[in-house]
Amino acid sequence: MAYEMIEVRTEAGKVGVITLNRPKQLNALNNQLMDELGAALKSFDADDAIGCMVITGSEKAFAAGADIAAMAKYGFADVYGGDYITRNWETIRSIRKPVIAAVSGFALGGGCELAMMCDFIIAADNAKFGQPEIKLGIIPGAGGTQRLPRALGKAKAMDMVLTGRMMDAAEAERSGLVSRVVALDKLMEEVLGAALQICEYSRLAVYAAKESVNRSYEGGLADGVMFERRMFHALFATEDQKEGMDAFVNKRKAQFRNR
Repeated sequence: MAYEMIEVRTEAGKVGVITLNRPKQLNALNNQLMDELGAALKSFDADDAIGCMVITGSEKAFAAGADIAAMAKYGFADVYGGDYITRNWETIRSIRKPVIAAVSGFALGGGCELAMMCDFIIAADNAKFGQPEIKLGIIPGAGGTQRLPRALGKAKAMDMVLTGRMMDAAEAERSGLVSRVVALDKLMEEVLGAALQICEYSRLAVYAAKESVNRSYEGGLADGVMFERRMFHALFATEDQKEGMDAFVNKRKAQFRNR
């Protein structure tokens, strides 16, 4: 597929990297970009050589929000009947392989929501996060009011959603929104290091780990513990479990074959 609003490449033949590419609009997210992003994610997910994916933007902006110029002309029938935003934003939730957000600059509105849809966020020290939709007479529409409280707690989420203020990278790390903060010039090195590390592990175990953490994030404790236990048990039917434990016992590096 030919892409116009994203750039796609692989690193070390194992990591799929998707770069949002609307620099004049600070990577504002419109339907075409989100369609292309979804297609690229699904393509990498189906590629047996790829073990992890990265979504990033520019140094100035991961994504400064949804495309307000496009949204401004819509009425209720357009957004509800046409399922604007949610129609093509949820593709990322169907991706089985891990997806890391590499965030520098602004991640606002839909940009913040997209970053939160990824499995975790590594941020540059110049990153700024926010849900400023209240300033436009609307609210977050792609999961912001649901994912922010889970990441930050109710008080911080209410503060950000109701005031529209931005949170810098240091506060985002303290609050649990991002996993790590690194110098801007080290961002992709750090992210690709994490992605390549994930690629070294059994693909089946990675799938199970991602599914189990998401079950905790989205559900109750008892159900999550039961799901985790079943995933744990199931992995004992894999060749990779036998290989991983034999390698540990015999003090050698495991050679996983994803089966």
